[in-house]
Amino acid sequence: MTTTPLSADVLVIGWGLAGLVAAAEATTAGRRVILVDQEPRSNLGGQAWWSFGGLFLIDSPEQRRLGIRDSLELATQDWFGNAGFDREEDRWPRAWADAYLQFAAGEKRAWLRERGVGFFPVVGWAERGGYGAIGPGNSVPRFHITWGTGPGIVAPFADAAQRAEESGSLTILPRHRVTELIVADGAIIGARGDRLVDDLAARGARSSRDVAGDVEITAGATIVSSGGIGGNHALVRAAWPDRLGTPPSHMLSGVPAYVDGSMYPVTAAAGANLINGDRMWHYVEGIKNWDPVWPAHGIRILPGPSSLWLDATGSRLPVPLFPGFDTLGTLKHLRATGHDHSWFVTSRQIVEKEFALSGSEQNPDLTGKDVALLLKSRLAKGPTGPVQAFLDEGEDFIVENDLDSLLEQMKHADEDDVLDPETVRREVLARDREIENEFTKDAQIGMLRSMRGYRGDKLIRTANPHRLQDPSAGPMIAVKLHVLTRKSLGGIETDLEGRVLRGDGSVIPGLYAAGEASGFGGGGVHGYRALEGTFLGGCLFSGRQAGRAAAQSA
Repeated sequence: MTTTPLSADVLVIGWGLAGLVAAAEATTAGRRVILVDQEPRSNLGGQAWWSFGGLFLIDSPEQRRLGIRDSLELATQDWFGNAGFDREEDRWPRAWADAYLQFAAGEKRAWLRERGVGFFPVVGWAERGGYGAIGPGNSVPRFHITWGTGPGIVAPFADAAQRAEESGSLTILPRHRVTELIVADGAIIGARGDRLVDDLAARGARSSRDVAGDVEITAGATIVSSGGIGGNHALVRAAWPDRLGTPPSHMLSGVPAYVDGSMYPVTAAAGANLINGDRMWHYVEGIKNWDPVWPAHGIRILPGPSSLWLDATGSRLPVPLFPGFDTLGTLKHLRATGHDHSWFVTSRQIVEKEFALSGSEQNPDLTGKDVALLLKSRLAKGPTGPVQAFLDEGEDFIVENDLDSLLEQMKHADEDDVLDPETVRREVLARDREIENEFTKDAQIGMLRSMRGYRGDKLIRTANPHRLQDPSAGPMIAVKLHVLTRKSLGGIETDLEGRVLRGDGSVIPGLYAAGEASGFGGGGVHGYRALEGTFLGGCLFSGRQAGRAAAQSA
């Protein structure tokens, strides 16, 4: 095999959103950039392309138009109450959190608007919390959906890459896998790795790892933006913390197989300090994709607040673990049950109004910027087309006209033989008795009634409260839910310029990190928990910081 020598001012490893932003910043500054990734070019944009496109903004025009009163002070209270920073190694994550909040409350929206990014006018309320004022959760709706979803947020930076490529300032090298960072006199001066055999795999599909040759790239600055570990279940289980219970024996993948964590040991071997590896973000509303793209492909239900959530035995989850309130709190509780699945029991009326599916491909109206389809799918009667497809084809969905039939089919779908139908019956009947009265002691019913006071929820997100057994709201539906892997919240420790740090806190000259590889900034800007809409934003901000700093130093 022959080694192909190449050189550039800046080398960017990984072409997800953070890598594309970093490359755009460096080429704008006049630097020659090489952008490499182990996947075929069909995957340009990485995980971000598959996303729902949610972005965390503070005191935006969209919020103000809906009567939402937000502020930097309130968002800071929410972020730090959510993050729970409590370690010495949280020094830089704390600093990144402060800087990111300033960005989200300041120039973030205008910076994106300058690049043609628009937003759906209804702001979503994710991670609602349900604890005290300084506990986890968003106090107000902050989840801004990009018009065009994931592809819409990737597009301006992919377009910038294409223009830079045409001008000669950027070279994009698909199917190039980095296996070593080159160290000289304590500084990083580039990388070595493999040229992989060409592969025509579609976006997201698993590609081969067959090697065609070697590559060596020298650069004045190198940026690692290679993502996390969510596609590698062995690494997820190895990093799983005791505080979340035992790792599931069965999980779905919310990210493609190429999200494999392969650059972490490579970066560590060059002296980088990896921190907060036990902090992670996985969902418990995963459903098996009836039309999978990658191995163990799962889709997350983005639930509204009305469905009854039961564990594998049929017992209701405790307050405030309602749909959409506390992702990691729910994960921790369910792992303590010793079972890998849980259940929603709901109605067709709730599914029509409250079920959205995460992913650009599951939202053709928003992704395609199709206003007519949007009005038809979101405001007309009936589920959206993708949700209806899961009702028709998804093996995790059970649809029946009455509770007895539903219980029979739930028991049939319970391979672990732990579901107690009578427990489910008791929970459904108790909930239905409470909702028939305008008064209630049921915290979930009280919360969903109050949520309809927010125009955005009442319009497209929260169903009119009703009995689950109400024939006019039926049929009844049960959904079997699985743990779905998603994000690494820890990673490569960096300072506010994205410079990679050693364990003693010193800077490794020539080395930068951004995106999920750096815990979205600093090695863990979210702390223990995320407020949602903050992963793409973390890629944007950390990619911008690293790209600008690398361009100055190269």
